[in-house]
Amino acid sequence: MADFEAISARNRLSIAYFGFKVGDEVTWNSEVGHVSGTIIKVHTADFDYKGYTHHAIEEEPQYEIKSSKTNYIAANIGKTLKKKP
Repeated sequence: MADFEAISARNRLSIAYFGFKVGDEVTWNSEVGHVSGTIIKVHTADFDYKGYTHHAIEEEPQYEIKSSKTNYIAANIGKTLKKKP
């Protein structure tokens, strides 16, 4: 039970710390290296994207981000993102 409580607390801190919103410019590390883009959608419930169900909840949303270089749209969780300075 203690592990569950620690994870839940970490998730709550993650949301409070990351708190990304539509329009934020962020960077993340992808299989092709560091990428930057703009958040275009925030998901707080499960959603289908590119043939795969992505799991999201209010405490741990997923973000759709449009790459500023290629216009590719990716879905990522908050802990993989950094706000662009």
